[in-house]
Amino acid sequence: MSSLRHGLYLPPFGPFGDPAALVELAVRAEAAGWDGVFLWDHVVPGAPPIADPWTTLAAIAQATSTILLGPMVTPPARRRPWVLARQASTVSRLSGGRLVLGTGLGSDETGDFSRFGEPLGPRSAKFDEALAIVRAVWSGTEVHHRGDHFHVDLDAAAPEPHPIPVWTAMSTDHPRVLARATTSDGIFPLAGPHPPAPEELSRLVTATRPADRPFDVAVAGNASPAWNHPPTIDLDALTAAGMTWWLESLIHFDPLDLSMEVVDAGPPLP
Repeated sequence: MSSLRHGLYLPPFGPFGDPAALVELAVRAEAAGWDGVFLWDHVVPGAPPIADPWTTLAAIAQATSTILLGPMVTPPARRRPWVLARQASTVSRLSGGRLVLGTGLGSDETGDFSRFGEPLGPRSAKFDEALAIVRAVWSGTEVHHRGDHFHVDLDAAAPEPHPIPVWTAMSTDHPRVLARATTSDGIFPLAGPHPPAPEELSRLVTATRPADRPFDVAVAGNASPAWNHPPTIDLDALTAAGMTWWLESLIHFDPLDLSMEVVDAGPPLP
């Protein structure tokens, strides 16, 4: 029996910009046998309106009981890490430990950085420093941090009651990206509009997966037969290459009714 898990991956804008619609989608996804619902994190929509991912995830956490959920992906370089740590902690506790924190450098495709005067240059260094702060806050240890981008002083507190897995999005195989991925709990290859070929995925898994602990490998794309033009994706080959999660991608320019049909059809079988 395959251990592959199936999630939904979608932007909280356009047809999904109504948070009530996203909560309904998540409830229907749980009923249809999906294992997770993951939301993009943007502040400028590709198509209005737009819902805040963290507020929406909190509502989904209260309306569901089994599915995993989280931002896929949030850019720590665009967020204050202590606020991100508290947001993640809150959703984790609301959901009873079902949160996955997907992280990445963040895109400026719609102006999430440039429209607010956020510099793009130091994203990688800010990412690493911010995520280290997030993990320190979760640990409950006393934090006195003086870095290039952030200063933090926090007293010791109780650690998080639930582990919060961190997945790293990868758009390149740069050594710094690979090193970052090896310290996370999973990877999410995002090199283009299509899933990586099985041989490419296998290479990334070999370069990043640690031998001493669980490690997830999430791949996004379209494989559901419920689409008007059903795609052909070899899920078996991707699973053999190391994939542990298939994320069915719902896009904001598709009609909401069609997306809900894909949700109600349940996970695609290999």
